[in-house]
Amino acid sequence: MAAAGAYSASLPAVPDWLNKGDNAWQLTASTLVGIQSMPGLVVLYGSIVKKKWAVNSAFMALYAYASSLLVWVLVGFRMAFGDQLLPFWGKAGVALTQSYLVGRATLPATAHGAIPRTEPFYPEATLVLFQFEFAAITLVLLAGSVLGRMNIKAWMAFTPLWLLLSYTVGAFSLWGGGFLYRWGVIDYSGGYVIHLSSGIAGFTAAYWVGPRLKSDRERFSPNNILLMIAGGGLLWMGWAGFNGGAPYAANIAASVAVLNTNVCAATSLLMWTCLDVIFFRKPSVIGAVQGMMTGLVCITPGAGLVQTWAAVVMGIFAGSVPWFTMMILHKKSALLMKVDDTLAVFHTHAVAGLLGGILTGLLATPELFSLESTVPGLRGAFYGGGIKQIGKQLGGAAFVIAWNLVVTTAILLGIGLFIPLRMPDEQLMIGDDAAHGEEAYALWGDGEKFDATRHDLSRGGGGGDRDGPAGERLSVLGARGVTIQL
Repeated sequence: MAAAGAYSASLPAVPDWLNKGDNAWQLTASTLVGIQSMPGLVVLYGSIVKKKWAVNSAFMALYAYASSLLVWVLVGFRMAFGDQLLPFWGKAGVALTQSYLVGRATLPATAHGAIPRTEPFYPEATLVLFQFEFAAITLVLLAGSVLGRMNIKAWMAFTPLWLLLSYTVGAFSLWGGGFLYRWGVIDYSGGYVIHLSSGIAGFTAAYWVGPRLKSDRERFSPNNILLMIAGGGLLWMGWAGFNGGAPYAANIAASVAVLNTNVCAATSLLMWTCLDVIFFRKPSVIGAVQGMMTGLVCITPGAGLVQTWAAVVMGIFAGSVPWFTMMILHKKSALLMKVDDTLAVFHTHAVAGLLGGILTGLLATPELFSLESTVPGLRGAFYGGGIKQIGKQLGGAAFVIAWNLVVTTAILLGIGLFIPLRMPDEQLMIGDDAAHGEEAYALWGDGEKFDATRHDLSRGGGGGDRDGPAGERLSVLGARGVTIQL
């Protein structure tokens, strides 16, 4: 309150605790992370799926982003970063008032013994925004597991409940001062909080929602690979804010993190592509995007804590281990074959996030750790941390996995009592038009038949030129430039 008063009394100056460089970078990092979701993943989801699911897939990401913000400022932020209620949960409270938002940012539960609480040099409003972007993208990533069949109304009910009951627990436990933070589990920027949780929760949701139509599972080609690459590019570039913003300051750790992020992503992309060429004789563009993704995810738990040569090592593992689980192990596992994880979020996020957490437990250096954290004594096994640190990393992962399995299951079973989780088959055959009454492209192709009853040409729908009133000859430009006479 005193800081807020000082701020008000000294306008247009700034309070003594405010570092304008840190504040400017944190707001920039927040915007970069936001761009990963909006429009990055919205564009990627809308283009990587079959044409008939483009609108629905993009909207699921759009809705998750918007709904998360209101829940976050109403109760979510303080459940994740406020005063401790339980060892794994903070006390709920609003983050909407001037008295709270203009004061200096603080994470009160991070204080423990001789460890001081974390207090960045900018206002609470900046921290609320930055952490919101992380919460939102976690839900957007989760959506990738259930694209192409989940009832949009069930998704609308699921997003706020999962944010409150699952995401806030992982965030408080590992970042907000909870028991995993105090125990010494290392998660620099969300390998566990964001990626492991979204991968496990997405896989669990895919199980309970059920599979896509058999025809969609067998053939689900992207409707626009070039747009998919554009969405992936926004994701990659936005990761500078994702990992560069984690130190809460424009400092050396941020610089190291951004460099390591790009090095690991590039290495992983090349590794995945090489494996595709070796085993399938052709480089896959979709595979390259997946390799990019696994590299970005794998480096996230240790981006500012490992040396750059270690980022190369992590990139090699990131481009090979998830490739193996997706291309080889997946086909041999009855469970993995049964669960219809649309965009393989389990492999690209859960596997890569867990892998990154373990590698960070091996490769994190005490010198870099001292630049980023006030927690003493943390270091990778190769730098004196021993097997104990690996045990902590595995223990933290086990908690995140178990919590997401149980809570995601409970949420979906509860929603399923009131709203069907899966769209009926007759709507799944149609796609976007059945779910939203809208379609991404005014074209007909991909083996689909033109249905005049679904497109009222008398109102100008469907494109093309009208040569006369409704009921007379109309010419419509169809797919591949073919004119359909009606």
